[in-house]
Amino acid sequence: MKNGTRFAALGGVVVAGALALSACGSDSNGTATTSGAPAAPGTANANCVKATVNAAGSTAQANAMTEWTKDYQAGCAGAQVNYNANGSGAGVTSFSTGQVAFAGSDSALSPLTKPAADKRCTGGEAIDLPMVVGPIALVYNLPGVSTLNLSPTTIAGIFSGKIVKWNDAAIAKDNTGVTLPSTAISTLHRSDASGTTDNFTKFLTATAPAGWTFKGGKVWTAPGGQGLKGSTGISATLKTTPGAIGYVEMSYATNGNLQTAKVNNVALSTDSAGITVASAKVAGTGSDLALKIDYTTKAAGAYPIVLVTYEITCTKGLPAGDASFVKSFLTYTSSTAGQSVLAKLGYAPLPASVLTQVQTAVAALS
Repeated sequence: MKNGTRFAALGGVVVAGALALSACGSDSNGTATTSGAPAAPGTANANCVKATVNAAGSTAQANAMTEWTKDYQAGCAGAQVNYNANGSGAGVTSFSTGQVAFAGSDSALSPLTKPAADKRCTGGEAIDLPMVVGPIALVYNLPGVSTLNLSPTTIAGIFSGKIVKWNDAAIAKDNTGVTLPSTAISTLHRSDASGTTDNFTKFLTATAPAGWTFKGGKVWTAPGGQGLKGSTGISATLKTTPGAIGYVEMSYATNGNLQTAKVNNVALSTDSAGITVASAKVAGTGSDLALKIDYTTKAAGAYPIVLVTYEITCTKGLPAGDASFVKSFLTYTSSTAGQSVLAKLGYAPLPASVLTQVQTAVAALS
């Protein structure tokens, strides 16, 4: 498979050759060789693989992928990962059509997308490997209001277009003692197929079913509001739009110094999001580790709007060069060292109970 040729058509590479060591060579046909260089942090039990591998998908994990790529390439001379943060939907499509060796997706493969992904994996199957916990931030631009709390019912009312002013009685009820302006509310949502949208609308469906009656999924279906491409689009527009509110991954809120709302009086943090994910159940079978998140969790201190980004790849059936590289790279990202870099980037590491299962599934890749 000539990954370099196929990937060029995707455009928008955010983690590319500029991140590679100057000594790294190009290997666009996926041929891999083991390297004598020291193992990347956390990859002591995996051979470093000299290859160029393409991946695509989730914008939510873009900052994590940048850090992981830098660390892995620093310890594995000749390794290069080109990650195109083009959205979860596009990433899954790129994987299923053979353009990338693995995809990042903020939603596990669905009954509609799994058959095509499985077909890509000759003699194997496509699996979902949880790798990044990304709290979803409700970000807002409301001058004079430094603290804001919203209940799920109020959030549903805002994004459904039923609550249109910031001093609405429902918002005031959630914020006793806070002076709220009469500014009009401008809602911002993703215009592209997005796993962040999928998880955000799953939260609304689970916690406010009476007020949120719209179809869920990666494509926004509620009326009104402004659609913008990627979390970068929402973040940029929010900064210049007083009265705006939108949803982005926590890493974008942190890096952009955006104001974030509490949900049910719980502040957004990696720890509070981790409590929610720790209560998730594995819904997949075998090496497929798709998780079922309980957005209605009553666990103390749990921030309920979260997503888990999966790395989607084949149990077997990738070209040999890609397969060995993906196994080595994911061994690092799922290691203690790989997970430890996430908190400083605005993510939460996987709970230990989930991480152990991921490490076992990665070790079985062939």
